[in-house]
Amino acid sequence: MQLSLLDRARTRAGEPDAAALTGAVARAEAAERLGYRRFWVAEHHGVPGIAGSAPAVLLAAVAGRTTTIRLGSAGVMLPHHQPLVVAEQFATVSAFAPDRVDLGLGRSPGFTPPVRRALRETERDFAADLAELRGHLTGTADITLHPQPAGAVPLFVLATGRGLQVAAELGLPVVVGGPLLGVAGDPEPGLAALAGYRRAFRPSAQQPEPRVAISLDVLVADTAAEAADLLLPEAWAMAQARTTGAFPALEPVAAVRSRDRTPRQQQYLEQTAAGAVAGTAAQVGSRLDQLLERTGAAELVASSSTFDRAALAASDAAVAQLFGLPAGARASLRAMGGR
Repeated sequence: MQLSLLDRARTRAGEPDAAALTGAVARAEAAERLGYRRFWVAEHHGVPGIAGSAPAVLLAAVAGRTTTIRLGSAGVMLPHHQPLVVAEQFATVSAFAPDRVDLGLGRSPGFTPPVRRALRETERDFAADLAELRGHLTGTADITLHPQPAGAVPLFVLATGRGLQVAAELGLPVVVGGPLLGVAGDPEPGLAALAGYRRAFRPSAQQPEPRVAISLDVLVADTAAEAADLLLPEAWAMAQARTTGAFPALEPVAAVRSRDRTPRQQQYLEQTAAGAVAGTAAQVGSRLDQLLERTGAAELVASSSTFDRAALAASDAAVAQLFGLPAGARASLRAMGGR
């Protein structure tokens, strides 16, 4: 089981956006020391709470400060870009981090109508664009890519619905998130979709067999109450996004607690909490074991964020320690978590 970290460069109240980017680089350095397999970044545009708008640029900065951890996008939204340009960007990043670069790709239009207009979004064939992009990176396209990638640049698909089918047809691994996993609801539809991906999978040169990574918020603290507090700033931002349309910067726990909440916002707070894995090491270990066993996932992508950077760093370390435990210790934690 591989362990990865996703940092969306979340902004924080009272800080400049640049602090979110330098914080992401520092978190990648720490993740490398802790033994994480991969460090993912993401693409968002025009979102007050996220400074990560240019994955290739951010990964180039991370490449300059790390030496062993793999670097990936989770992901680049391919409908907003020409496949050749994306291939050139990530081939360039691979020059600074040979054989360490992964390219995760999504198809969600997302964002607001003004952002979609600014990105010149048009109807695109995601499967065709993926195939074209792979051709550029593997040297089978009509155009010779420059710079040439420094080693392979594996592709991943951020999959929901149709994305799973495309990944199966092209023989690519998938990264699936909490909603598809049914963490906060009925898991059966998501599990059925994953089973369909595995059945339909066509082996490729990159991936001889289906591979699933799961992504969700994972936070560990000394007590369950402290872990719930760590989750609160992100949950509040999600509640605001769904009720006001604006995804804001993270706020301190005390500030969030003092906010007046509508019943609908309280409902969204509870939904976000239910969709995360947060608690003590024993509680988190037990829930993750169940989730990983149910999904057959080969990788966990912890997409955690909170206002307190020191508390987030401690949680990252605790999750890494949990994954590094020998089998006997993990079994002991499972038993404790089930009490």
